[in-house]
Amino acid sequence: MGALSFGAPLVLVGLLALPAIWWLLRLTPPRPQTEAFPPLRILERVLKREETPARSPWWLTVLRLLLALLVILALAAPILNPREDALAAGEGPVVVMLDNGWAGAERFAERREAAAGLIREAGQRGRPVSLLLTAEGADNDPAPVEAATALERLQAAEPRPVPTRREAAAERLAALPALEGASLALLTDGLDTSDTAAATERLRSLNLTGALLYRAGLESTVGLTAAANGTEALTVSGIRPEGSVAAPLSVPLRALDRQEREIGRADLVFAAGSTAGEARFAVPVELRNDIARIEREGLGNAAGVRLVDDSFRRRKVGLVSGEAADIAQPLLSPLYYITRALEPYADLARAQSADLATAIPQLVAERPSIIVLADIGVMPEAATEALDTFVENGGTLVRFAGPRLAASTAEDTLVPVRLRGGERQLGGALSWSEPQRLAPMTAGTPFAGIAVPADVTVSRQILAEPSAELASRTWASLADGTPIVTAAARGAGTIVLFHTTAEATWSNLPISGAFVDMLRRVVTLSRGGVGASGDAPQTLPPYRVMDGTGRLVAPGPEVRPIEIAAGAPAPAASLENPPGLYGTADGYSALNLLASDAVLRPLPPLDLGVPLTERAYGLGDATDLTPWLFAGAILLFALDALALLWMNGGAGRLRARLRRGGAATALPTVLLAAVLVLHAGSVLAQAPPAPPTAADPGAATRGLEGIDAEAAIRATETTHLAYVETGEEATDRISRQGLSGLSQYIASKTALEPGEPAAVDIARDELSFYPILYWPVHASAPMPSPEAISRVDAYMKGGGTVLFDVEGDAMGDLAGTTVSAGQRRLRDILADLDIPPLEPVPRDHVLTKAFYIMDSFPGRHSGSDLWVESLQRQADAEARPASAGDGVSSIMITSNDFASAWAVDDTGLFVFPTDSADPSQREWSYRAGVNIVMYVLTGNYKADQVHVPALLERLGQ
Repeated sequence: MGALSFGAPLVLVGLLALPAIWWLLRLTPPRPQTEAFPPLRILERVLKREETPARSPWWLTVLRLLLALLVILALAAPILNPREDALAAGEGPVVVMLDNGWAGAERFAERREAAAGLIREAGQRGRPVSLLLTAEGADNDPAPVEAATALERLQAAEPRPVPTRREAAAERLAALPALEGASLALLTDGLDTSDTAAATERLRSLNLTGALLYRAGLESTVGLTAAANGTEALTVSGIRPEGSVAAPLSVPLRALDRQEREIGRADLVFAAGSTAGEARFAVPVELRNDIARIEREGLGNAAGVRLVDDSFRRRKVGLVSGEAADIAQPLLSPLYYITRALEPYADLARAQSADLATAIPQLVAERPSIIVLADIGVMPEAATEALDTFVENGGTLVRFAGPRLAASTAEDTLVPVRLRGGERQLGGALSWSEPQRLAPMTAGTPFAGIAVPADVTVSRQILAEPSAELASRTWASLADGTPIVTAAARGAGTIVLFHTTAEATWSNLPISGAFVDMLRRVVTLSRGGVGASGDAPQTLPPYRVMDGTGRLVAPGPEVRPIEIAAGAPAPAASLENPPGLYGTADGYSALNLLASDAVLRPLPPLDLGVPLTERAYGLGDATDLTPWLFAGAILLFALDALALLWMNGGAGRLRARLRRGGAATALPTVLLAAVLVLHAGSVLAQAPPAPPTAADPGAATRGLEGIDAEAAIRATETTHLAYVETGEEATDRISRQGLSGLSQYIASKTALEPGEPAAVDIARDELSFYPILYWPVHASAPMPSPEAISRVDAYMKGGGTVLFDVEGDAMGDLAGTTVSAGQRRLRDILADLDIPPLEPVPRDHVLTKAFYIMDSFPGRHSGSDLWVESLQRQADAEARPASAGDGVSSIMITSNDFASAWAVDDTGLFVFPTDSADPSQREWSYRAGVNIVMYVLTGNYKADQVHVPALLERLGQ
């Protein structure tokens, strides 16, 4: 009808019913008006000729006829300025091939409406419709059905967060038995895919009678390909299609946390002629670590969302120290400055046990990004194997030098370069050199650009052996060219070594800002969530997945777990594995839609072997009048209802009813509100759960896993001196008698009253209950197992002290070549212990003044020195009468046979004579034992008491 067409012209037959509707409305008067009963009102109206109207008013009739007319016209689907039908030719089915992948999600309603229009056109011509969704799986049946059924399926269609698979859809279509005379409508998202050419070839073989192509515009199509949490800002990378690069583009992005709270905003900027853009969120790192997703503002599709997981956020760093755990001066702790430097940027996990054989495998099992070893020299085999696996799988191992690493003589495979034995000292009374400054950070290294203050110097370091690859493995060096930080790749991971300590004894680097920047760079370069196992893939169940618009929803039954192997790329998004979060609420891995190297291209021209008509989505100049007609009909219906209400006096009766029933209506509402308030008050008034009581027999010992509670109470209710059971009855008896005699002497001379000596099996018993272990070393005694020695090493790192008393000749130089059988056994034991350099007790050591003032430590014999941890000498050591060592020495070694000198029998008589006829030797041996016990129990607090005379002298002045 000229510029007007109807999608369902047969509905216009309903216009013939308008006269009948008019006649019915004329014969149906409105209901009689109801009046009040007062007799005067009745008498007043007695003389009226017409009590009720016989017909409806003319204007009400016209209103209702117009309402019927609008409904009939709306059902006929009128279109103003309709387009020419491109699918008029052919008698076979109409194939509607709709792209419902991620790129079509933004305006999917518009695409679905275009498909619905094509299906209605096919239904008007009596042609079956084959609806094909290109992002669906094999369950999308393209068999031709009636238009009404196809419309129902179309309304159930939703966009998917995955790319389209046009070739697979064309294969399903080509498998249908007969498609003679079929017409094809391609409703595309405008993007090219890798299978477009193959899909076009399959469609050409269908012998189509006509084809229609809808090509979407790509001006606003943008995808996010990567997000990097750098040292200065969060950087997000994005791409846009190649066909829309002429003009610059700015796309607003926002970063959200897990609770959908906005953390920051930034613009993804594309330069003119460029398909790649970048956005920078310059927010503090503490806030960046809380980001859970970055999305395009307005949220259109899955490609406009970038999910981040635990590997993106704060790295987990495992910390292991070779020092004792009970250091009283935190500023001298090896982990103090590391902790302060990394706390704002990483989650720190300390070793749960001082036993490296169990602590390091436990740390690796927690999947950290970095493990830091501060002055660890000798490690048990289990720890070495766990660290090897950790680094091979992509972990970063950071090691710091120190006395233990310098004193280690074993071949260390967990260092980036070969090391020289000992340490290099710069400055001091015995050195001609001066402390060295750090050289500027060179370009091409991870530390490039870090400013090093001029006052940062290094006074001690471990040197690397010269080699061809040393220069390439050096990340930082001193001014004289010697490396101070080296690194090397190992498998998928990295080993980094700082050739100085993590605290300020060898260098003041740890107290500078450069140290924070260096550790922060290492954390940034590390990988997140490194697994403990090697090549075995990890299966992660779906936790939350994206829908077509990029929202996270619960996974459906069709979603499958994903497998992630160390070093392998993430799987591609699919219907079985849509983009989302895989894992659990405690930890998950993010699967995103677009890879970092993704490229978007516009759909090329298609050759389907038949004339191809192209259209844009939307009706263009054509206007669908259906919604406007229905809106007018609803408006007329509302006017008709108001007119009837006015004519029948309903408005006045409604007002009167509300006035009469106001209180009755409000009463149930008030009662309901009171019930809700009382219920909420009862919930809030519920008492909290009762705390555990003594009625639980295991309440007192629940935290002592694997430990006999009664034995623990006996061991800790008083101080006990302990000795190591060697397996030899005579040796163990002497140790018990010796410690018993020393305990009695201590109780008589000091305020300490030790209990009976405790025999300890180092392979099974808990060692931490005892402050000191006396270990007689005999060559004939069985060699302890590596696990037992590892437990002793953990005991020493936990603050305990082991006193080795070696059978044989006097202890001279521990590194000497002529040794006794007992000394060889001691070397075998010490080979598996991580100990620092040792030295004979110096004259200014706290041991010489812990209780008695003495300069030697005799036992039954007097020819051996007592060896302890070597103290780092200060520049003014000669002028100071005492040195304040850091903590208590964890190891003491002698061969003076203390236990035999202390041993007493049940009657209190000495068991063994001393090798000197002078009776004072036994007294001095007891005093040595008192000094050792007091030193172990009280630490170095008496180191400064020798200054009391000088202080009193000054006060006297």
